Amino acid sequence: MQKHFILILISLLTTGIHTVKACTIFSCSRGGQTFAAANEDDTTPFTRIWYNPATKDRYGSVCFGAPDMQVAAAMNEYGLFYDFAAANYDLSKLNLKNPYKGDLMWEILGKCKNVKEAMVILKKYDFAISAKALLADKEGNSIVITPEGIIEKTGDFQVNSNCNVINGKLSCRRPEIANEMLASSQENNIDFLKAILDKTHQEGELNTLYSSIYDLKKGTINVYLFHDYNTVYTINLKAELKKGYRIENLADHFPSSFAYESFSKNHSLYLKESILQEMKDKGTETTIAHYITESEKQAPKNKNLNSALLEVALQLIKYSWNEQSNGGMWDYWFSKPEGYNVKQYKDPRLTSADNLLKYLSAKENTDLKLKNFMYEMSGFVNLAQGNTSAAKEFYEKSIYNPEETYKVTLSRGTEMLCRLDEGKWK
Repeated sequence: MQKHFILILISLLTTGIHTVKACTIFSCSRGGQTFAAANEDDTTPFTRIWYNPATKDRYGSVCFGAPDMQVAAAMNEYGLFYDFAAANYDLSKLNLKNPYKGDLMWEILGKCKNVKEAMVILKKYDFAISAKALLADKEGNSIVITPEGIIEKTGDFQVNSNCNVINGKLSCRRPEIANEMLASSQENNIDFLKAILDKTHQEGELNTLYSSIYDLKKGTINVYLFHDYNTVYTINLKAELKKGYRIENLADHFPSSFAYESFSKNHSLYLKESILQEMKDKGTETTIAHYITESEKQAPKNKNLNSALLEVALQLIKYSWNEQSNGGMWDYWFSKPEGYNVKQYKDPRLTSADNLLKYLSAKENTDLKLKNFMYEMSGFVNLAQGNTSAAKEFYEKSIYNPEETYKVTLSRGTEMLCRLDEGKWK
């Protein structure tokens, strides 16, 4: 199973956050209109949208991101928007004295109405992410936030982008094109911004997965899938938030496209996504039982099935945690300090994930490091559901043999056992 589980191994070894490969993002405020727009460029399809109604502690918002449920781009009910572009900052060489213990931009999205309010938080905490974030509000203000400091907008537009290296070659005129088009015109409307997105979209090893134009004053978003700028899905945030919290697949809002379907079906996560869709159609437990039966055959139809089932288990945990944290990412997965403060709650998705983890970890031919990783995940799931004694047993098993344990599992498992021994959860 481990040979076909490259994506999880990469996540385990890097535990990085906000790793969108290359994007073109800009804000523009002129003629009484205020917009933000972005091309989201990456190698992984299956983009999610999730809606987070307001709570007593947070403003309502909509988020876009990959299946790992990290926020790639978001807008809140007051028209505050942000989006990330990857960057190559060496954080170890920067004098970051007070990094935020969780997701700093997520905190800003939930607590701030505009850039001015966000600056209060940004002056208190360091932006400790190897990325650049453009933050814009409906009043026409925008800034680009980096680990080295904040870049304020000087005119009526601001561009945040990067140049990606593919096979050792630097090839990128996207920021220049966006700047040239914005500087040479006084237009500021959907068609003009869409033309910029079209001119700066990518195809090939990296693809523009989706493009978005945010009307920050009206609270609406025009979304285009897989660089098809003739088909639009429009979101009215106020209306959508009234429908309650939910996670959706972005592609479900668009008609079938041969180009997107071909791209998706050739991706390593396609089997996992197919199983998740079957869970929606036929029920979670029925689907899990079917695929466990298939897995137990000497020659299952798909040799990557067990890897996909592990990915499904992790996705169920991410979905569950996202909902109980009002849309936030699973900080524990990314080894963020706040992630070790595990809240306890009941959710059938966690039970389903635990059943899959127990089945997969019991298989005799499972790689020891991967088995210990699954023990760690079972420890987390049991702790989240209040099964403290079982959680401790799984965490102990996960780090019993350090030489056969991923570094990240060893680190997280050791930290969680210390907290369990201290009686953090009784």
